Amino acid sequence: MQRIGEIVAGYPERIVAKPGHEANLKRRTLTNLYNVRPAWLDNAHKTLDAAVAAAYGWADYTPQMPDEEILRRLLALNLTRKAAGAARPN
Repeated sequence: MQRIGEIVAGYPERIVAKPGHEANLKRRTLTNLYNVRPAWLDNAHKTLDAAVAAAYGWADYTPQMPDEEILRRLLALNLTRKAAGAARPN
């Protein structure tokens, strides 16, 4: 569990507003964070992507897999689930 003031698993500590730092905090937005894309955020996304791929059973997943291939697989999965749902009697 993360506590205020500690850095755990490479993630930054919690931001706590301090008097006189209002202008700095206004610049700390999600848009700016993603534009800078610090290493800890990139690593978190890669870890999450790998976990999701494993949950789908994609043993051949790599971070270099094209988005088109990922979308193709997700569409095929959704169409299969839709067909299975339509085949079930009400």
